[in-house]
Amino acid sequence: MIDRGALDNTVINDDVIIDNQVHLAHNVVVGRGTAIAGCVGVAGSTTIGEYCTIAGGVCITGHITIANKVSLMGMTKVTGSIKQAGTYSSGTGTQELSTWRKSAVRFTQLDAIHQRIKALEKQQKN
Repeated sequence: MIDRGALDNTVINDDVIIDNQVHLAHNVVVGRGTAIAGCVGVAGSTTIGEYCTIAGGVCITGHITIANKVSLMGMTKVTGSIKQAGTYSSGTGTQELSTWRKSAVRFTQLDAIHQRIKALEKQQKN
């Protein structure tokens, strides 16, 4: 489904490949040569660069910009602009809810824990 523009046009440039069950919301711009696999949702007023690859099940929030030559792996959740070319991924496998909640909190603490372990290892060597 491709929504027509509300404020600006919805634009799909040349040589874009769009699989089935894709939703492009109002005012989305898709750059030349981009490929979008099935079950992708792109919220309104998002600009996707040229020669991007968007794998199945990707969810892209609105009002952001994705640079040229970005690859998004399957089931990636894009919540902010991507300013540099490259391959991006997110998400975790299915877990029981209470386990997932604990993991989600711990994920945000990983860098601090890593720094503490490095400091402890350095102390132990001295």
